[in-house]
Amino acid sequence: MTVASLRTTQRPAAAAVEGAQPAAAPGGVVNALGVVASVLPGGIYSVESDGRVLRCLRAASCLLRPEIGDTVLVNGPDERRLYLTAVAEQAQPGVARVEVEGDLMLASVRGAVSMESATQLNLRARQGTTLRGPQLEIDADEARCRIGRLDYSGEEARATVFSMRVIGRVYEVVVDRLVQLSKSAFRMTEGIDQVQAGQIDYRASEMTRLHGKNTVITARDLVKADAKQIHMG
Repeated sequence: MTVASLRTTQRPAAAAVEGAQPAAAPGGVVNALGVVASVLPGGIYSVESDGRVLRCLRAASCLLRPEIGDTVLVNGPDERRLYLTAVAEQAQPGVARVEVEGDLMLASVRGAVSMESATQLNLRARQGTTLRGPQLEIDADEARCRIGRLDYSGEEARATVFSMRVIGRVYEVVVDRLVQLSKSAFRMTEGIDQVQAGQIDYRASEMTRLHGKNTVITARDLVKADAKQIHMG
């Protein structure tokens, strides 16, 4: 066989190699970089890569949800078993969503877990939010709490504030013992101010004054007035 005939024999094979796609031959391993074109029902992603359309599922290790227009990595043993393994570049870098199908737990075996945001940190749940721990600490310059119904149960509650104001339609306190200590107290009631007790004891170090347009003092058994001087009229 001459050299010229050998070159003629190798040309068709070279032409076939030049026209081949960058990915592996059919049945081989696929490792491609493409752009997400659409998301099909069932969580199947349609990825365009070098003129081809690859259908793949998102791998469990890809926590960042791919969006349309993102540049992603697609890997698999063949074109029938492809997985979107990672998001290489986002079409909109300002928005990212970490998403999984089932329950998600962020855990640290020996260290702490911290979440930090440059603007705001929002926690939202459709059913409920639970915080458990031996100690809870909240530090803020200003706080607003809006709750439809609040039920608190505990052994002790202590509040230290400079000023407190409570505004409502009904205020009820049911306790075994009520103690109030203040330098001065002022109470104004437009309607009826009624006190029912087994015994009532009012003491004043200087003066006691009871005044009304009509004043009635009644007793079932005894009315007693005792003083050094008693002025009536």
